[in-house]
Amino acid sequence: MAGDGQAIHTDGRSNTPGARQRRGRGAETVALGRGRAYNARLFCGDSREVDTMLAIVDYDAGNLRSVQRACTHVGIEAEITADPAVVRSADRVIFPGVGAATSAVDTLARTGLGDALRDVFEAGRPVLGICLGSQIVLEHTEEDDRDCLGLVEGACQRFEFSDRNLKVPHIGWNEIEIKRAHPLLQHVKSGDQFYFVHSYYAVPASAANVVCTTEYGIEFCSAVGRDNLFASQFHLEKSGEIGLTVLAEFANWDGTC
Repeated sequence: MAGDGQAIHTDGRSNTPGARQRRGRGAETVALGRGRAYNARLFCGDSREVDTMLAIVDYDAGNLRSVQRACTHVGIEAEITADPAVVRSADRVIFPGVGAATSAVDTLARTGLGDALRDVFEAGRPVLGICLGSQIVLEHTEEDDRDCLGLVEGACQRFEFSDRNLKVPHIGWNEIEIKRAHPLLQHVKSGDQFYFVHSYYAVPASAANVVCTTEYGIEFCSAVGRDNLFASQFHLEKSGEIGLTVLAEFANWDGTC
């Protein structure tokens, strides 16, 4: 698994048992944390300048610096903050995270960051969830039977397999199947591969909120979308160039679909 500052290979090959084996797009290496600083216009073909205040929410869930470096590579200035007032004033918010949902939900409640995220969402400003962030935007998680933010109706379930070849957590490259068009995926196609590390997956109550799916023993929702919220189970910051294209689109997204 690629760590912070390591090269991420985007050769489109899945190393995950149970994953669909089809070659994705983007056979090259993108070195996060060093090398060329890509601009969003190079990825998206957009002539607009990226001029926005973007907050990365720090709720003790890790992985923040790698997300910030990925933003830098696509020309986005992003501030890591644990201050609810800064989150509320941001033009756009990224809500990443790895680890346990229980501690994350407790931190969001204790610090007021959960209320700040709800306020940003209700104000219609773009919100991007990544990995754990894509799970706790739902109403509930099976992990310790906890209530979550409730921005999207539905719950998170744990992978349960009788086939011992299917390990939990699901780790590695796997492809997505786009179920409905979304502005953040306009430069992504079904069959492109992203990097996953997770034991739980989102089950939105409405199929209208399922943006794409992935196969790992079952077909599960790998990205959720509702209004100005897009949340991916896959790690955009660890998915090389294809992940960076989605981040670049987020810099220019106005929150409408």
